[in-house]
Amino acid sequence: MKIVGCDFHPRWQQIAVFDTETGEISERKLVNGEGEAERFYRALDWPALIGIEACGNSQWFIELLERLGHQVWIGDAAQIRASYVRRQKTDRRDAGHILKLLMEGRFPKLWVATAEQRDLRQLLIHRHKLVEIRTRVKNGLQHLAMNRGLQKRSSLWSVRGRADLEKLSLPGWAGRRREDLLALLTGLDAQIGELDAAVEHAAQDHAQARLLMTQPGVGPITALAFVLTIGEVSRFQHSGKVASYLGLIPSEHSSGGRQRLGAISKQVTCPVFLNQ
Repeated sequence: MKIVGCDFHPRWQQIAVFDTETGEISERKLVNGEGEAERFYRALDWPALIGIEACGNSQWFIELLERLGHQVWIGDAAQIRASYVRRQKTDRRDAGHILKLLMEGRFPKLWVATAEQRDLRQLLIHRHKLVEIRTRVKNGLQHLAMNRGLQKRSSLWSVRGRADLEKLSLPGWAGRRREDLLALLTGLDAQIGELDAAVEHAAQDHAQARLLMTQPGVGPITALAFVLTIGEVSRFQHSGKVASYLGLIPSEHSSGGRQRLGAISKQVTCPVFLNQ
């Protein structure tokens, strides 16, 4: 059996390989884009245990290893670096350190979402990004309206408010901007409406999300986002761990025996939602 410590980069990766039968440790640098990495892992005796530090843009590599039948462990980057006592940092040292943690049983393995969960996350991320774009479009239209003395605030998006906006006299490029922004708003409303329906359907199909929606004020988006972020609840020892995982614990600046707590830290310790 082979145990592989991998220091992954988008264009290349440095690996350290331990052969459990011979006790031999070898090192190698692989180029990703030229197929060298795939050829190496395809020829590797399986199932090999491969440890990789959690990082962005590595999903294709993880899926490749899983298709080839290898066992992949994703490690907590902060804990891996905290256990690295040497100040010299190189790709070779990083790969060797990951291999050492694997061999000694100290590798800080993370929970990894399933393919279905990652796909549903993309649904929520896509909707969130479109809502952000729609907000910017609405702000632009509000600016145009207020510059012409039309102050309707949220009622600008009613049928009557939109009619008043369309009747405003806006010469030149200001009028063109209004037309383009209104066209964008119409398209975004339609797309977001479709995504809202998809989120509601997915939440109704998810037992835990349905349970959360029985609480007052919890809708499909909040419920689905929560269960997809938390994942396997049994991995948390108590509710405080969940709060820390989500960044809901207070920030703290204490010294000299005096404890000072501030607002929530928002320091999320879960895998980065936007990279999944």
